[in-house]
Amino acid sequence: MASVVTAPKETKTEKKERIKSAKNPWEALDEIRHFALTGRDSIPEEWASTYFKWWGISTQGDGHGAVGKTSPYFMLRVGLPNGRMTARQAMVAGQIARQFARDRAAITVRQTLQFHWIMIESIPQIFDALHSVGLSSKGASGDVPVGITGCPLAGLLPGEMIDSSPLAAEITRELATHAAFYNLPRKLKISVTGCPAWCSHPEVNDLSLTAIRRGEEVGYSIRVGGGLSREPHPAVRLNAFVPQSKALEVVRAVMELFRRQDSLRQRREQARMKYLFLKQGWTADRFLAELESILGYRLDPGVPEVIPDKAHREHLGVHPQKQPGLDFVGATVPGGELTGSQLAALAELADKFGSGAVRFTPSQNLILPDVPHGNSSRLSQELEQQGFMVEASQFCKGAMSCTGREFCKFGIAETKSFTRQLVRDLEGRLPGFAHPLRINVTGCGNGCAHHHLADIGLEGKKIRQNGEMQDAFSFRLGGAVGQETRLSRLVGYQCAADAVPAAIERLLRGFLQHRRDEESLHDFLTRSSNEQLCSLLTGEPAPPDVA
Repeated sequence: MASVVTAPKETKTEKKERIKSAKNPWEALDEIRHFALTGRDSIPEEWASTYFKWWGISTQGDGHGAVGKTSPYFMLRVGLPNGRMTARQAMVAGQIARQFARDRAAITVRQTLQFHWIMIESIPQIFDALHSVGLSSKGASGDVPVGITGCPLAGLLPGEMIDSSPLAAEITRELATHAAFYNLPRKLKISVTGCPAWCSHPEVNDLSLTAIRRGEEVGYSIRVGGGLSREPHPAVRLNAFVPQSKALEVVRAVMELFRRQDSLRQRREQARMKYLFLKQGWTADRFLAELESILGYRLDPGVPEVIPDKAHREHLGVHPQKQPGLDFVGATVPGGELTGSQLAALAELADKFGSGAVRFTPSQNLILPDVPHGNSSRLSQELEQQGFMVEASQFCKGAMSCTGREFCKFGIAETKSFTRQLVRDLEGRLPGFAHPLRINVTGCGNGCAHHHLADIGLEGKKIRQNGEMQDAFSFRLGGAVGQETRLSRLVGYQCAADAVPAAIERLLRGFLQHRRDEESLHDFLTRSSNEQLCSLLTGEPAPPDVA
């Protein structure tokens, strides 16, 4: 009797790759409109788990723990290259928030705008409203080039080498939603900037172009393979100078190089570009050689670059633009969340005091540019009346958070309201604290809030307390970008969420007591041992040599 050969079971990665190769979701918009007519139960699993993402749509929880098919709600993300919106676009976004998203919207670290509580029946109306003002959710997520980031002050900032926003817009228009790149191994995060502060964090993008000067010519340096999540990896600089005239072509070639890497399609959890370096032994030289093979020509060698020495890169406060007589006004957005009414108010203020432009930053804050000098104070007052602080505490300026457990299926701890309350608590505990710091709160180890780059990174956990599971956070300390790019490190301390403010207070009071001369918080955290830092966090006697 002949033996029966059983085909190996399809892995999750193989299933995902099969689903992706079967359909380009960008060519199937009519199916989404059909689902809106037939309801949530009519949506096939491959759409709910995969294809929707190509249109910026993801399943979300119901705020009480239910996720996936058991929840009727979706999250919708709208791409904004360089974080740019017009007043009219902001007004429509506010209307979407009020009508379809329970009056809530959120700014993401990729300068996109995110809506929750979206029902499938509403999505065609939302798409039509976005399209009417030149916005789209297409390509805002998925295994595609997602959310091209850059300095929100491109074209306005004194000291910038080049206004890179036209290149970001060109990448978005010509490449990011091109059918040739609808099926990459995983998402591809791109940053393009001429900002001298590198506010879009090119060090941790899959692909980044940063302006650089070669004699009288301004072009770009190129970095690849950056990323955070479970296995963080700073981007690798290639020994290449990219002329402005070749920038789009080089970006296209990097996308093509990534698309061709079938070895990255074997394990989905190791499919980002960084794994060429982390797991497959690639070097900067090999990547450049492969890139030049696709280009069909050699790039000139790179030239020395000036890496920003500031780890804190937010454009907050009132500052002059390079256009004479004009200011930009940067304000904090607590928790990165806005209401529809606040979006409408921003639109009105942008028209009243500026040029009708609204900008969102990679740190989940906002900027209104093109404000005549004489109107900046009045605008600042009106922003603060809307809940946006122009003159904010270091804690308010330095805090950011991910979506958290409320909506994210990966979230272990709640983050948004926790972060807002944490800021208020620290302002009360340490009034007048004057040292810049970053406190980044993420609901799980994926690090969407960039806690690896923070002075104080809080990662969501669960602990049992009084017989019940409670939100908790582990502490990662000493992260930074810039000349001293360093990932934060676990110091061996975690506590319940309600104990976090007191722990941070003890840590910062220890810093104020033991810092040397003009030592920054980052330098203090870097030189202190894990044992010493844990003693400050817990309030236990400090080991020697903290001072």
